[in-house]
Amino acid sequence: MSPRKHVMVREYARLTCSALTEQSLDRAQISETAFDWLCQLAASFSSAGAKLLQLDDRKWLRLDSYVGVLESPCGQVIEVLPKIHDTDDCATKSRELLCRLIAEAMELPTRQAENASLALKHNSLSEWVMAQFLAELDYLLKRGLRFDYLRVEEEQRYLRGQLNVVQQLRQPPGRQHHFQIRHDIFVPNRAENRLLMSALQLVCKATQDAENWRLAHELRSQLLELPSSSDIAADFKAWRDDRLMAHYQAIKPWLELILYQRMPLATVGYYRGISMLFPMERLFEVTVAKALQKAAVTLTGSNKAIKTQIRTAALCRYQHQPWFLLKPDLSTEFDGQHWIMDTKWKRLDLNDTAAKFGLSQQDFYQMFAYGHKYLAGSGNLVLIYPAWQGFPADTQPLHFCYSDELSLYVLPYDLEDKNAAKNLISWLQQGNKQQVTAVA
Repeated sequence: MSPRKHVMVREYARLTCSALTEQSLDRAQISETAFDWLCQLAASFSSAGAKLLQLDDRKWLRLDSYVGVLESPCGQVIEVLPKIHDTDDCATKSRELLCRLIAEAMELPTRQAENASLALKHNSLSEWVMAQFLAELDYLLKRGLRFDYLRVEEEQRYLRGQLNVVQQLRQPPGRQHHFQIRHDIFVPNRAENRLLMSALQLVCKATQDAENWRLAHELRSQLLELPSSSDIAADFKAWRDDRLMAHYQAIKPWLELILYQRMPLATVGYYRGISMLFPMERLFEVTVAKALQKAAVTLTGSNKAIKTQIRTAALCRYQHQPWFLLKPDLSTEFDGQHWIMDTKWKRLDLNDTAAKFGLSQQDFYQMFAYGHKYLAGSGNLVLIYPAWQGFPADTQPLHFCYSDELSLYVLPYDLEDKNAAKNLISWLQQGNKQQVTAVA
């Protein structure tokens, strides 16, 4: 079987350039040039301290927990989905979940919620990003571009604006009837609009979807007079956030995604097309944190009930200096009871008792350190894992005892349930009153 241009896999899938009789979400064939390019890309990740993939027997590449889409220089598109669904149309469900996690984690506004599920069955993640950008751009153009005054200095046969006296006095003989003038013109050539044009040009070249292609070229015909950005970083710095630019704010995150600027959760590709990779652990952590913060505001009325990434304690001290800061993902307090929580993107399997459900001893050591440094050895700790069929959302929290005073609870978080965060907050508020499953 020859390699396909668009390959869809999921986390920890294995890729090869050798012929395969059958491809799946866990095994796929890619071109030799894409295989070599991925090896080079993995080397750059490793030098930056990240791990993209592993090389097995020089014939297979095993992906890590990065999700998103990559396009190699040869045009091979590799879409990596989260490994969370195993039944029904798992590819479509995983893609829908990934798009929602990215939008929620990065607080990206979306205007195509009604048709998102239908569109995602046929389009890749990159096409979804481009569709959202085009929808926002279409809406912005209907409201009108923001113009700005641009100072122009030129020579004319008539007076307009202000006479540039110094330049006029330097006019050579025979040209004194020409006027050196400076004036302002009201044009759309400003940093924000130049970025719009640059992103639109990239979308016009990259999109393979007929509807995206049609809308992109239609919008470009309305912006023909606009120049593209010659310095994207400088134009982003010049972006204004005043009230006159309020209707531009919704499109800014999509611009940052497409133009490879300021992506706090993503690793960016530098080749053709739109390439973006997100560490799934970070996506899960940020999504859960934001959901819990919103739920806490609704249930408690306080926007400070949930704290994220606290770093007030260290593992040890050396010459009165803290070494090895301990940074739990979440911290909260209800009715005088302090909770330290951490999120882990890993599938637990309650049927696999031989492997201790897939729980990591290293994670338990980490939580033990949190308990002693943040709770003084007395209190409650929580590990949050994604819910799936092997660890259902209705599973009672698993209770582990470090000591009579220090407990650890392991519980599932259903990313498909809009009430998951509220249910978790309610459980925390109840403290230890509810029945839990004790695990020896």
